[in-house]
Amino acid sequence: MIAKIGHGSRIYGALVYNHSKVLDNRAEILHLHNMLETPDGKYSAAQLFSSFLPHLAANRKTEKTAVHISLNPDPGDKVTDEEFIRIADEYMLKMGYGNQPYVVFKHNDIERTHIHVVSTSVDKNGVKIPDAFEKKRSMQACREIEKKFNLIPANEKLELHENLGFSPVDYTKGNIKGQIAAVVRYLPKYYNYYSLGGYNALLSLFNISVEHIKKDYQGEMKEGLLYFALDKNGNKVSNPFKGSLFGKQAGLDAVKTNCKTNRNVPAEIKEKTAQVITEAIRITANEKQFRDYLTEHGINTVIRRNEENRLYGITFIDHNTRHVYNGSHLGKQFSANQFHELFSNGKRQEMVKAEQGNFLNIKKEKTSTVADELHPLFSFMLDSANLSSDWGLLNSLLLENIAEDPEEQIFEFNMKKKKKRKGQHKK
Repeated sequence: MIAKIGHGSRIYGALVYNHSKVLDNRAEILHLHNMLETPDGKYSAAQLFSSFLPHLAANRKTEKTAVHISLNPDPGDKVTDEEFIRIADEYMLKMGYGNQPYVVFKHNDIERTHIHVVSTSVDKNGVKIPDAFEKKRSMQACREIEKKFNLIPANEKLELHENLGFSPVDYTKGNIKGQIAAVVRYLPKYYNYYSLGGYNALLSLFNISVEHIKKDYQGEMKEGLLYFALDKNGNKVSNPFKGSLFGKQAGLDAVKTNCKTNRNVPAEIKEKTAQVITEAIRITANEKQFRDYLTEHGINTVIRRNEENRLYGITFIDHNTRHVYNGSHLGKQFSANQFHELFSNGKRQEMVKAEQGNFLNIKKEKTSTVADELHPLFSFMLDSANLSSDWGLLNSLLLENIAEDPEEQIFEFNMKKKKKRKGQHKK
């Protein structure tokens, strides 16, 4: 079982977020502990919030009074509603929240059924409940609960290729957000890119696209990143996901920092990639052969074309050195214009025929028009030797602790916008 603990200042926002899923039949209220109950068993976010008011009124110092916890058993565990309630009570007791008011929501909107617990970090006297060594205590609580309820231990499920690890996003399998998160939260630790275009090319190998957006909000220019899932033909097949949903490392500031710090590439490293590409240009007759040759030598090629089918961008992803280059970064002879001319030259087939012979083992045409197949060298990311022995890595990949749940913030922000529009309409 994996636990995620979020601390924030908006208990009402957490309740509205969870209750909205109840209204959409994607969740249900499973359990109330030390909460005010209604005669008919029906609840609103406001009614649930009323149980926390005495604690919040008594508080004078604590800013982050909201506690939002998700408890996630392994998908292979078959947990009944009664067991979920007992697990929630056991966990809250072990974490020091046993006497607090809290509500347990069971989410069933993804394949992995799990529960969310919303509570407050201040007791009835307004005193903050200690959270020292919270992560360590949470891990210990999870291990004990796993044994007591005979759950699959989290540290036995850290093999990423059996979970949401480094494999291309498949939108048909659902949980697109989780699939994208498993890539964007970890990939920059392995690869060096120098521009947003290079980052986008790298992500395209995983059927992911990223866009830089700017928007005026109340006179202030806001900007950030939006992530999308792609199909095998490079078409967007999902709603946009804000970079903030995946943690700071997937946001605009982190991407800009990576681009800046990665720019100073030793000449000998760039030369290794340039030599392979130069040889590919010399002995291949067309674009397909060129790309196949590079793939055989550990380099993926991502080509961008406009509506007139003109090649206007080319990026090389060298898995041998783990660097991502736009063509012009390697030299003028590798620019997009040069390759457009090269691949458009019908006479080239005859020019290289004598040299080529039987040297190339050409593969069957690939279905993807965005990038080549995911290169086998990505398998180093699946090596169990790179994984932590405890459950912390999976937590950092898929359930990273953040100050406040971004989904709740977005939901609350949208609710405020709706209220504001209604008020303007009435005027």
